[in-house]
Amino acid sequence: MTNSKRIALTAVLIAVGALARISIGSFTMFVPTLLYAWLIPVGLTETLTFISGYTLGPVAGFVTGASIIVISDIATIPGPWTPLIAVIIGVIGVFAGITRKLIQQLDFRTIALSSILLTLMSETLQNVTSALLFNTPMIPYIIAGTPTMIAALANNFILFTTVGLRVIRMILGSGSNGNHYATK
Repeated sequence: MTNSKRIALTAVLIAVGALARISIGSFTMFVPTLLYAWLIPVGLTETLTFISGYTLGPVAGFVTGASIIVISDIATIPGPWTPLIAVIIGVIGVFAGITRKLIQQLDFRTIALSSILLTLMSETLQNVTSALLFNTPMIPYIIAGTPTMIAALANNFILFTTVGLRVIRMILGSGSNGNHYATK
């Protein structure tokens, strides 16, 4: 893939991710408070970051994830958490790029396991940094974040294994055998 295509693909993934995050964030402002924690983690940010990192490499993955967070937060509610969350989401892209280098076959199990491990890492780090940022006791903060963790796990598992796998195959020129994709 040429550099111009890599830049264009990164820009498209960032634009789609930021627009989706802004739209979902705006929608959640009109739902009851009890539903907010279940709806806010719904989105494409982590999936698009994983796609970018896996297909374009760790640097592009980091840039995609961090940019989605920064751009969407500027358009909605930026705060002192923005750079911290941007780095955490960017790390998902780094791990996706490393995953491609370590595992030559991207199959359902690999992407499913990646979705679970990266979501647990991301949500835990977000809760820990938020607790530290707002000087809140960590354990209660993490317990209060359980609904968000569950929703994020479900969201990312579904989107990584469906949208993520299909888009990665499309970008890398996969056949449609459905079982696995050789990334060589």
